[in-house]
Amino acid sequence: MSGFWGELFGTAVLIVFGVGCGAGVNLKKSYANGQNWWYISIAWGLAVTFGVYVAGAFGSLGHLNPAVTIGFAIFGFFPWNEVLPYLLGQFIGAFLGAAIVILQYYPHFKDSKNVEEGNTVGIFATAPAIINPLFNLLSEIIATFIFIFTLLNLGNFTQGLKPLIVGLLITVVGQALGGTTGFALNPARDWGPRLAYTILPVPNKTNPNWGYAWIPMVGPLVGGILAAGLVAVI
Repeated sequence: MSGFWGELFGTAVLIVFGVGCGAGVNLKKSYANGQNWWYISIAWGLAVTFGVYVAGAFGSLGHLNPAVTIGFAIFGFFPWNEVLPYLLGQFIGAFLGAAIVILQYYPHFKDSKNVEEGNTVGIFATAPAIINPLFNLLSEIIATFIFIFTLLNLGNFTQGLKPLIVGLLITVVGQALGGTTGFALNPARDWGPRLAYTILPVPNKTNPNWGYAWIPMVGPLVGGILAAGLVAVI
């Protein structure tokens, strides 16, 4: 069960910092309102760094991401008997992390009446800059492929300064490839917070956009499987 708890707490930390940044940037009257893409990419990178450290301290390998867990398992880099506890921890942790952000920013959600004032599912989940399902899917496949292919060359990434390197990797992926779809890279990172926004009592909530949600689910999974497969055969 150490894998489950590590993934749960690590993913919760990831989402508190990442989605918390999204809330600060978007919501009306937040001091961080209007910050730029650099700010967002750095925040998500550091969110992953500290999430991996927390997960490792609880005994997991710090995947925090079903695309990592499933891709690794398919090609023998991770045991199948650990997959379900890891996935459960990731999705539950993501939901709980989003719930904490809702509580933290509750007065700001209440004061932000609509999308124009920043009350949007985009705080919690990803959306494309240009709606084009084929290219949106390709964007998520490519970004996740690059991320996980690089990750597989880091060895045990919960040790020493490696979580910081993983965070820097997330930052540069966001800056280089994230401008198209918001670089989900991670089905739990998108679906857990999207579900929290959908079912929890968020004031003035807007459309959770589940019609798009299949892309940040399928794209990262495909990208992760392709990356792990390439590493397995070379």
